[in-house]
Amino acid sequence: MAKYTCFLCNHGVSQELMGKRVRCPYCGSKILYKPRTASTKVKAV
Repeated sequence: MAKYTCFLCNHGVSQELMGKRVRCPYCGSKILYKPRTASTKVKAV
């Protein structure tokens, strides 16, 4: 299950809450993003 975050109001939005539309149910924004996990740094040899 994917969890997205609204770019404007910063609410967490689950996929079930959105339904088939790609809009934030709290503010109506169309810009949602999926927060990334911690990045891994690789040192070049």
